Amino acid sequence: MPVRLTLALLLAAAPIAALAAPQTWRLDPVHTRVLFAVEHAGFSQALGTVSGSEGQLLFDPDDWTGARLTVSVPLQRLDLGDAKWNKAVMAGNLLDTDRHPDARFVSTRVEPVDASHARVFGQLTLRGVTQDVELAVTVNAVKRHPMPPFRRTAGFSATTTLSRKAFGVDGWPSMIGDTVELRIEAEAVRDRNADDMQDTPSDSNTGTPPAANDSDPPPSPPIMKPTP
Repeated sequence: MPVRLTLALLLAAAPIAALAAPQTWRLDPVHTRVLFAVEHAGFSQALGTVSGSEGQLLFDPDDWTGARLTVSVPLQRLDLGDAKWNKAVMAGNLLDTDRHPDARFVSTRVEPVDASHARVFGQLTLRGVTQDVELAVTVNAVKRHPMPPFRRTAGFSATTTLSRKAFGVDGWPSMIGDTVELRIEAEAVRDRNADDMQDTPSDSNTGTPPAANDSDPPPSPPIMKPTP
């Protein structure tokens, strides 16, 4: 009897453990954008955006502590609203995008604050220099997208402040302020292919895991927002 009871408990716990495993999500580059603001000669805050970021997120909405994020930001897609401004900022004395075309962020730990907020710590590499960065992150929603192919989607907002000089971006100090405010709006879609490749053993004959469908079936009743 004790053996049967132990087996029953193990079998009952197995689905719970599987559900608790972090899920793989990938950033949607169309709906992920970095907004930056920096002082322009004391007159105003110059505003710019960078679109097209790509990356992977390992994330369990019920347990943020094991979340991991890797993001690549294509700096040559920077836009200040003027071609001459763009060229000047991407030049060698500032971002030097010819030699350093991407910025890269890799998280190191996540500290939940409450049900929808967390502090994400990590390392940002910009212009070949790596510095520690802390992001204040808000989870806006985790639910099935209302448009086809109805993929499970997570939406996030984040903010942080950087010193550009700390990354060696020190050109034009009398014209451009040192403090750079960042706001990030991001969407990530559930990558079931990646999850299935990790969880499903390879076929013994071909060595290739079975194909997986990246999209969810159309929703029937509305799905309530889960609590992170």
